Amino acid sequence: MTTAARVWRSPTRGRVGRKRGGGSVAFYGFISPWLVGTLLLALFPLGYALYISFTNWDGLSKVKPWAGLANYREVFSSPDTWSSLYRTLLLIVFVVPATIVGSLVLALFLNERVKGRVVFRTLIYIPAIIPPVAAALIWKNIFETNTGSANRFLALFGIRAVPWLIGGHAFYALVVMMLWGLGVGLIIDLAVLQTVDVEQLQAAKIDGANAFLSFRHVTLPAISPVLLFQTVLVLIATLQTFIPSLLLSPATAANATQGGVIGLVPRSNTFYMVNVYAQFFSYSRYGFGSALIVVFFVFILLLTGVIFKVFGRGVYYAVDPTATNRKARRR
Repeated sequence: MTTAARVWRSPTRGRVGRKRGGGSVAFYGFISPWLVGTLLLALFPLGYALYISFTNWDGLSKVKPWAGLANYREVFSSPDTWSSLYRTLLLIVFVVPATIVGSLVLALFLNERVKGRVVFRTLIYIPAIIPPVAAALIWKNIFETNTGSANRFLALFGIRAVPWLIGGHAFYALVVMMLWGLGVGLIIDLAVLQTVDVEQLQAAKIDGANAFLSFRHVTLPAISPVLLFQTVLVLIATLQTFIPSLLLSPATAANATQGGVIGLVPRSNTFYMVNVYAQFFSYSRYGFGSALIVVFFVFILLLTGVIFKVFGRGVYYAVDPTATNRKARRR
């Protein structure tokens, strides 16, 4: 009897195993479009760029001369690399905090029962749905030196026309244009603010907490995961800034006589990705441009990891993800 009990197996065990196997097939079948897209549109281009970065390919010839680590040595020794990276980091200092704080402040205001809040929400969100090219052309006309609305407004106070699109002023014009699209962050913040537990806010009010203390100790911890998510997304998008700086420049490809893209864009707006684009399409240095991309990819990856490590400690989760992972392992 004991031996029989030892060898006895549940008749449902095989069926459960078959069901699990069928579930795995269905799972991978459903995610296969995403997997194929990731392999073809992300992993393969990245691997190919890594290969090209070790060559001196000009983008046209069939032969790709092997260069070894020469391109990477040039990346770290080139003054253009460091100057463009410095301008990119400076753009982050201006854009990322203003975007996160600005969208949150607007969301807090529009989350209250104020008159016409639907109209305000619509007006603030409209710039977010305008295509980047159209937005750049709109702001280019606004900041135009002779006929732009910005200088016409300044003329009302007797201020001379400012060349917004050239020199150092072009950087601030670009920052203003990028902050115009706060509507995306506003919608996300509005959605997460409406998930904050009302009972906790009422309890804080009963305990004598004012509006600031309620925000500091109740609202902010509750929305901190979304704020961290927004910070990472805005940071990565700002690091990759290219099209706005190119389209906001006063020159065009027709009247640029030398320097290619670098000749089009003001030096204050020559960011890292502008330098990468110039290496590819102005100088036909595909190997060096690919090395710039690989280094930048690693830099963004490390920077994102540091942000999660440093700021992730202050993020409040209603459910501890580490505890959930431990329970999953036990099962």
